Amino acid sequence: MELFPAIDLIGGAAVRLVKGDFAQKTVYSENPAEVARGFASAGAKYLHVVDLEGAKDGGTPNLETIREIVRASGLLTEVGGGIRTEETVKKYLDAGVFRVILGTAAVQNPDFLRDMVEKYGGKIAVGVDIKDGMVAIKGWTEVSAESCFDFCARLERLGVETIICTDISRDGLLSGTNMELYRELSRRFSVNIVASGGVTSLEEVRTLSGLGIYGAILGKALYTGNIDLKAALAVAKGESR
Repeated sequence: MELFPAIDLIGGAAVRLVKGDFAQKTVYSENPAEVARGFASAGAKYLHVVDLEGAKDGGTPNLETIREIVRASGLLTEVGGGIRTEETVKKYLDAGVFRVILGTAAVQNPDFLRDMVEKYGGKIAVGVDIKDGMVAIKGWTEVSAESCFDFCARLERLGVETIICTDISRDGLLSGTNMELYRELSRRFSVNIVASGGVTSLEEVRTLSGLGIYGAILGKALYTGNIDLKAALAVAKGESR
């Protein structure tokens, strides 16, 4: 299983929110590129970046910060947050990002999603943010009328290769991840599933890896010291039992 340490950006700083609530923000570093270099030094191959301002309002307010993160760390960086046009997709790919994540646009504009998948293939992933079993959009501020399983089935039919599933109720709380959700997703779908939200311990990394899913995102637990990235990478690779 692949691990994706996460950097969430607001105003060029690395932050963490609780359940996506901008009023519950903690700033962990004013130098996200340095944070990314630390992840690389621990042995990470990938990086998951979210422009939280982009997710909420659209646009690419942290583009230059992301460009510097990619340049400084050398990590294979995927980026999400308010990517709703091909122009934005191109901006991130031109900045050296290896995969962009569509969220709200994938729900609200299926034709756009289809076009992007046809044109860019595996460079397009979809983020499925889940609230009470339904798909949330617009930086988690609204809930759509589609269930997460119906949506994932539609994505699979469209040819989406990677789906990043976040249980909003667990995100940023260090309360443990929704293992049953990822077990069911792994059982139902053959696409690459990435678990996100609430992964708190090495034991959870080990359990997720045992489900046979493609990857897991590590967020707040890295910043609080609950999980050591180097140790987690070893567990994910099956090198530590």
